[in-house]
Amino acid sequence: MSDIYESAATTLGLVNSPCLTKVELRVACKGISDRDALSKPDPCVVLKMQSHGQWFEVDRTEVIRSSISPVFSKVFTVDYYFEEVQRLRFELHDISSNHNGLKEADFLGSMECTLGQIVSQRKLSKSLLKQGNTSGKSSITVTAEELSGNHDYVELAFSAKKLDDKDFFSKSDPFLEIFRVNDDGTGSLVHRTETIMNNLNPVWKSFKVSLNTLCSGDQERELKCTVWDWDSNGKHDFIGEFSTTFKEMKAAMEGKQLEYSYTADFAGGRLIVHPIASYTFAIKFPPIAQRQAVRRNGDFKSLPGVSIQWECINPKYQVKKKNYRNSGVVMLTQCKIIKMHSFLDYIMGGCQIQFTVAIDFTASNGDPRNSCSLHYIHPYQPNEYLKALVAVGEICQDYDSDKMFPAFGFGAQIPPDFKVSHDFAVNFDEDNPECAGIQGVVEAYQNCLPKIQLYGPTNIAPIIQKVANSASEEMHTKEAMEYFILLILTDGVITDMADTREAIVHASHLPMSVIIVGVGNADFSDMQMLDGDDGILRSPKGEPVLRDIVQFVPFRNFKHASPAALAKSVLAEVPNQVVDYYNSKGIKPKCLSDFESSRAFSP
Repeated sequence: MSDIYESAATTLGLVNSPCLTKVELRVACKGISDRDALSKPDPCVVLKMQSHGQWFEVDRTEVIRSSISPVFSKVFTVDYYFEEVQRLRFELHDISSNHNGLKEADFLGSMECTLGQIVSQRKLSKSLLKQGNTSGKSSITVTAEELSGNHDYVELAFSAKKLDDKDFFSKSDPFLEIFRVNDDGTGSLVHRTETIMNNLNPVWKSFKVSLNTLCSGDQERELKCTVWDWDSNGKHDFIGEFSTTFKEMKAAMEGKQLEYSYTADFAGGRLIVHPIASYTFAIKFPPIAQRQAVRRNGDFKSLPGVSIQWECINPKYQVKKKNYRNSGVVMLTQCKIIKMHSFLDYIMGGCQIQFTVAIDFTASNGDPRNSCSLHYIHPYQPNEYLKALVAVGEICQDYDSDKMFPAFGFGAQIPPDFKVSHDFAVNFDEDNPECAGIQGVVEAYQNCLPKIQLYGPTNIAPIIQKVANSASEEMHTKEAMEYFILLILTDGVITDMADTREAIVHASHLPMSVIIVGVGNADFSDMQMLDGDDGILRSPKGEPVLRDIVQFVPFRNFKHASPAALAKSVLAEVPNQVVDYYNSKGIKPKCLSDFESSRAFSP
């Protein structure tokens, strides 16, 4: 990382904050105007980030001499946070060959956007704006790509045979431990199998573990495996150990060629291949295939029945016993890599965030005409409802291509007959409750206040069910195209808790998350049960939620903080909720070509 990036990162508060992932940005420009008739421009793009209203330089590309359509090789690497609005500014400068600084460079134009806009579209093209925000013929294209770690899991299964018998009156009770050997030589326990009682030929259950946990993403990292005989007093007897790597496991189970020479023994129609000293392959062959296999010199691609096994060695016995061979053999019976897609895999594959807001219009908010009301529209200061709405909506809007957001109200008597409704359209258009942008939601909210009568009770199950109906339609497509986020703004404890719990349990099976912000100074302690952080939420019938999809926060906790702090708190869990849903359903992200052919983006 360059010094200038470290400086900017510190200024922007990016150093100590854990990021969701890193994103690479590649930049190209087109149609840059010639500086004069005799020469072409020498373009350079400067990337800036905004913090507290100020722009700070993060990094810059190389200077490309004499080019009106440069494609820069420099790649910007930035930390990505879904729950934050990360404002970026790309400035194009013409830097003279005599200078590399910006002070004497000619400003050719700039483009401002958010990182969310770039990753949601994957490739963002816009006109470069000159001084005075006038649009010229030149344009800039920014392409995003996730620089991800390894999110994949692996499913492993082991068995053993002819283990040493450590018990006098029965057979050994073996279990297997797998340790990852760290860079400092220490070991970290990765997995401990169950104990198989009274069995010298155990078959342990398969288990899943992330590749990061198993080997820190390094497939050649040593894995030390130890077999024990379980004792009820906790003083387990050591049977033996062996070492391997995930690369060896993977290569053997895929039947790939190993870069080792081997010796081979034939016995009873079986070919025993010894690639290296620590483990062997056992392969069953018809007699004709035996000679063919030896001539293939270690290439097992066409050989049937490959299984990998290791001799389980007790070092003390190896020294003391003259004819000691091993204390048994451990076999790998399954090695299956499970692809785990990331949040950005889905977003860049075209998954849209469908944002819906529901606002509490119960009488406990107070008369909107009174300055003490939570719904009072101050000419200079937005109320808490508006602050929460804008803070969360400003994030989500970057992930919705049409920028149209349904807005509903609950707990009010509405025209024309002034009956109580718990899911009415704030714009009073039941056929089309969508508002144009977050500003459209704000205007619809302000316009509806004089037309309704605040009433009650505080029932939110109907609005959860309404959004769940839309999410249910999306679920049946079995594609990762729309994920629904419902923001509920309420001033008090809900009165339909049983129905709400039932609705949330149902919604946990759908591509949907629910965010509840408590506005005002009410006692929200009963609302915490809806948030699964302190335990598993269950329906009145006892059915547990499939996923934790609810996040509840009281607005007063952020009253003296920036709106960004509220958004960060309530949206931080959304990426994992999206990934958990689609991975649990086995739904893969759409590839970019499929996505671009099926949906056009708004500029």
